[in-house]
Parts: sequence; structure tokens; C-alpha cells
Amino acid sequence: MFGDENKTEILISLLNSILDFKDGKEIVSVSLANPYQVPKIEELKQTILDVKAVNRDGEHFIVEMQNKDLGDFAKRSLYYTSKAYVGQINKGKDYSTLQKVYFIGILNFNMFSGDNYTSRHLILNKETLVQEIADFEFAFIELTKFNKELSDCKTILDKWLFFIKNAGSLDIIPPEFNENRELLEAFEIAKQSAWNKKELEVYDYIALKEMDERNMITTAEKKGEIRGEIRGEIRGEKKGITKVAKNMIAKGHSVEDISDLTGLSLEEIKNIETDD
Repeated sequence: MFGDENKTEILISLLNSILDFKDGKEIVSVSLANPYQVPKIEELKQTILDVKAVNRDGEHFIVEMQNKDLGDFAKRSLYYTSKAYVGQINKGKDYSTLQKVYFIGILNFNMFSGDNYTSRHLILNKETLVQEIADFEFAFIELTKFNKELSDCKTILDKWLFFIKNAGSLDIIPPEFNENRELLEAFEIAKQSAWNKKELEVYDYIALKEMDERNMITTAEKKGEIRGEIRGEIRGEKKGITKVAKNMIAKGHSVEDISDLTGLSLEEIKNIETDD
């Protein structure tokens, strides 16, 4: 839902609450750099969701949700943030045009010591503790440390975190959500979400193309979880990739996006379209 280009107000509400943007600094609009997103699926436990967005001022936002600790999340966050920063300009261009990048990690595991479930990380002057280099900012949410009851959730951020952590077990809309339109909308989307077999194949193929592919596969195979089986099926059969491509074609994705996600050539994808 956070990566839906038709529901950007949900992402905006989440970003404003996590980054505590208010008093005129609120994000009012974003454009998604990667609108094709696959949400968490119960059957696949190592879910990763990346959302990349840009606000009207040109600032970049990266939101990554991860369910399992693969041991390299701190370095991943630094890498993705740096890549988003340098990717704003081409060689020889004016560095003054570079815009700030925010990285937000929402994690279902402990990353730092201490009991705080939210933390903000800045580049500060060691002597003065002043943020003189302001183009990088990191915010992390450790859901394992968030144990509030809904009645104790007084801020929008706490209500969002309660929703993210408990959406699957909420049968009715909590009255505490009524004051926030975006939370109500998110609840409805969560309840309407349903995945078929082909969509599961799309998700698995995208996940396998992530940079941490080897770690994810190794972890899944050791625990005997489902990813090893799906990976073997998709990797072993050409028709598995063809099914993925057909499903994406049916959903209206561009030939270029399908090629990037499946590894099929543009000609192969066009042939699949023709065959249908």
C-alpha cells in the first residue's frame, strides 16, 4: 500500500509521522521512483519492501521494510542512501544540485541496543554536536521493541506502528483510527489484499533479484522454508519466468520493466504478448 502511486497520501502520512515533519515542513506530495511494489505475504517470511519517493523539493526518501535480520542491514542502508545521492546527477554536473536523502528502515528485529523503538541518525560535528552536513538522515523503527496497546498510542506515529505490527489481526477498524483518513484507508486496503499464485511468483522473482539474494536463499534453505522450493521451481523451468511475464503484461506493466525484473529480452516479451 505504501508503494501505490494512486495512494501516495498513505506514504506521505507515514513519512511525516516518522520524520516528525510539521509546522510548514510537512511533505504534501511525492512521486514514486518505483511504483511497482509487492506487499508482505504471509507465506514468504523473508519479506523485503522498498519504496523510493521524491517530494516537490527534490528530496529523496527510501523506505525499506524487512522481516528478518540478514546481518547486513546497516551497510545496506548506507549503500542505498549513497546510491540515491550520487544518482541524482551525471558526471561533470553541478554538485550544488544534490538534494537530501532520507533512509527509513522499518524492521521486525532488533538492530540497536537499548529499549527505544525509534531512532534518528545524523552526521554531527563531534565537538559541537551541530548537524553541519545535512544531506543524509537515517530513521529506524524496531517493531520488536514496540509493545504499546492501542489505548496507549497517542501520536500518529504510534498508531501507524500499531497498524503495521497488528494489521493482520485487526478485524474491525479501531475507533482510534477515525481521526486519521490515511490510517482508515490503509486498513481498508490491508483487508482487501488477496494474492493469487501468479502474484506470488512475481514477488518471489523480484525478491530473488535483490542484492542480498545469496543470504536470503541460504537462510531459507537452512530453515526448510518455502523460498528454496519456489526458487528451484522458477530457476528450473523457463515457463515459470514466462508466467511471471504474462502476469505483468496483464497488469499493464511496461515491456522495459518486465525485461528488467525477469531477465527476458524485449523481443521475447513481445513474442509472449503476440502469443496471447
